[in-house]
Amino acid sequence: MLRVGLTGGLGSGKSTVAQLFREHSVHIIEADAVGRALMQPGQKVYREIVTHFGPEVVQPDGLLNRRKLAEISFSEGRIAELNRIVHPAVIASQEEQMRKIFADDPTAIVIVESALIFEAEAQGTVPDWRKRFDRVIVVTAPDDLKVQRYVQRILDTGGDTSRKAEIEQDARARIAVQIPDREKAARSDYVIENSGSLAATRQQVDGIFHKLRAEAQNKKLEALP
Repeated sequence: MLRVGLTGGLGSGKSTVAQLFREHSVHIIEADAVGRALMQPGQKVYREIVTHFGPEVVQPDGLLNRRKLAEISFSEGRIAELNRIVHPAVIASQEEQMRKIFADDPTAIVIVESALIFEAEAQGTVPDWRKRFDRVIVVTAPDDLKVQRYVQRILDTGGDTSRKAEIEQDARARIAVQIPDREKAARSDYVIENSGSLAATRQQVDGIFHKLRAEAQNKKLEALP
């Protein structure tokens, strides 16, 4: 079994990279998806967020207003408060999912896709999280390209084009609170530079996958009596 962390800043393209690994039958656990599930009504994380941030983050239908929550967290400098509520629960859920996968397949490669592997560790919300992975991959891209991708993604999903400048400002605020790529790269085992073509990114993913697969097989052999 091999535990791999896949990280990268906003707009780096880590979800695209995760999909390319998925094509190699690698198990992918998306931290964002886990977080969204835990933030649904009835969940402990949901209750803690509402208690901490107040009813203004709840929509009339009872769901969390994620945009309002993000606005409060970033504009008011309260992102660490939110992370202290969400991160430990997300990690616990990821660990449980990995245990089930490895119980079925001891040679499996599991990739946890998360934007905040290093940030969660630095903020103290998940101490030594980096050490929980056998390998860490970071996806990098120039900041201007990250902002461009983020803005386009918002607009493509129904965002108001008149808010383009505001969306760009939001993107830069989010990037500002994330650890720079160069620091992440220095602490990672593999770096995928994702500012070129999809084919170029795929080639990097393919090369790393073959190394991970060999390592997973070697770990199985080492575990044999």
